[in-house]
Amino acid sequence: MMHRFWRIFRLLALLSIVIAAIAVVLVTSGEGEVHASLIIATFAGIGLTVLLGTSLMTLVFLSSSSGHDEAATPHLHDESEKE
Repeated sequence: MMHRFWRIFRLLALLSIVIAAIAVVLVTSGEGEVHASLIIATFAGIGLTVLLGTSLMTLVFLSSSSGHDEAATPHLHDESEKE
């Protein structure tokens, strides 16, 4: 499962870099003076936010598909089957 996560994580890291680069282009295309600190903050903020969100969602999907969720809460699944 860890190999699968790291393979997906590499793709998500590339995606977050692309999205952060697009955000920097959009910020710098406006009028006015743009400082280097604004560019760095935009790139880091957007990139890390996208990376964190997509990584957490990946962990949720991998946990769900591996069966760990059912093993952690067997009594909840038994009650839902009775209804």
